[in-house]
Amino acid sequence: MSLKFCSFSSGSSGNCYLIRSETSAVLVDAGISGKRIMEGLAETETDPSMLKGIVITHEHSDHIRGLRIAAKRCPGASVYSNESTWEKLVGLVEEDRQEIFESGSMFDIGDIGVKSFRTSHDAAEPVGFSFYCNNRQISIVTDTGYVSDDIISEICGADILSLEANHEPDVLKSGRYPYYLKRRILGDKGHLSNEAAAECIIKIEEQQHKDREILLSHLSSNNNTPELAAITVKNILEDAGLQVGASLKVDVVMRDRLSRLYEV
Repeated sequence: MSLKFCSFSSGSSGNCYLIRSETSAVLVDAGISGKRIMEGLAETETDPSMLKGIVITHEHSDHIRGLRIAAKRCPGASVYSNESTWEKLVGLVEEDRQEIFESGSMFDIGDIGVKSFRTSHDAAEPVGFSFYCNNRQISIVTDTGYVSDDIISEICGADILSLEANHEPDVLKSGRYPYYLKRRILGDKGHLSNEAAAECIIKIEEQQHKDREILLSHLSSNNNTPELAAITVKNILEDAGLQVGASLKVDVVMRDRLSRLYEV
């Protein structure tokens, strides 16, 4: 029995990911329109009745913009968040649909195990997630200013890792963003750079070398490009002695279109 992943959208304009087993489906965030979410389910041949849960990483609008509509269109899905994030989502979802978890806890949605872990971002209580089914693991780490040792330990076993590669620092620094925004993005509660993403991959490979696919995610439309992210990460990995393309695959997911359906 396989575990599948599809990015419906990944970036500052909206984020939504699908995790699916043979019998259950979970959305990670709902930061795009309800219409696009339903189109994503249709294109991945995911019946809305399979959707058992929507898990929320944090309350920023590019992660919750379509939550109200998605919850209405998929009445069988509960919405999961930690308590601090729920306080920012008042009125978006009926109380009887809300499920509160403690950050760092493990819970089940259908036959998919879900483990939350803390990230570092300028939100109430941001988290990432790992998903488990039949000894397979998919992890998602975006919207974090750095990757802690605890996160490395949580994600080093991932078969598929959706990992933020938000910006190239030199492009950001020389760009048109105001100083306060540049400082926010580059800070410990901001976003991972291409180099930081590569360093994260090196660390997880040092802890556990295995066949895995890295999906560079949450790219900035102004301070990065898919080509720049891919070549920067690839060069750093190969300088560290890691061969990209065999057991370690690296791909990029886009902000404006569905990815392919990845499967482990």
